Amino acid sequence: MRASWAETIMGFAVLAFAALMLTYALGVSGLKHSSGTYEVSARFGEAGGIQPGAKVTVSGVKVGAVSDVTIDPKTYLAVMHLSLTKDVKLPSDSTAKITSDGLLGGAHIALTPGGAEDDLKPGGEINNTQGAVDLFGLIGQFIRPQSGSSAASSADGAAKAPAPAAPKASSDLPEM
Repeated sequence: MRASWAETIMGFAVLAFAALMLTYALGVSGLKHSSGTYEVSARFGEAGGIQPGAKVTVSGVKVGAVSDVTIDPKTYLAVMHLSLTKDVKLPSDSTAKITSDGLLGGAHIALTPGGAEDDLKPGGEINNTQGAVDLFGLIGQFIRPQSGSSAASSADGAAKAPAPAAPKASSDLPEM
C-alpha cells in the first residue's frame, strides 16, 4: 500500500513540474495575449521563414511579436500582422525589414521609425518593407556563377582578359 501512495505523489510531482515548464515556455515565447498591444500589418515579397511568435524589434529592443502570417491571393505577397506594445508609437512612414538573428539563427522583423508627424494607427499598414535575403541562394551564386549566354562568348571573354599577375617571390616580401 505504501508503494502506491509514493507512486501517486511522484505522479503529481511530475504533472506539477510539466505545468510549470509549460507556463514558463509560453511566457518566454511571447504567445501570451496582452491587452496592451495594437496590431499593424506589413506586406513582404519574401517571408524568409517568419512564423507567428517571431519577435519585432526597434533599435534591437523587442517591442512586439508577429501574430499571423498569410498570403494575399491577388498579389501573392506575404502579409504579416504585427502585435506591438501600446507605448511604442511609430511614425506612419516607418520601415519594416526582415533580418536574421545570425548566420544559422531564426529571423525577426526590425522596424525603423520614419520622420512623419502622424503615427501609425491600430489596424494600419507599414508600406515601406524589405523582404528577407536568400542567403543560401547568394552563396550558391558565388560558388557556381552563371555562365554567359554561349560558350563562344565566354571563350572570347577569357581570351581578352589579362593574365593574373604572378605572385611575389618570398624574398621580395618585407620582413615582419
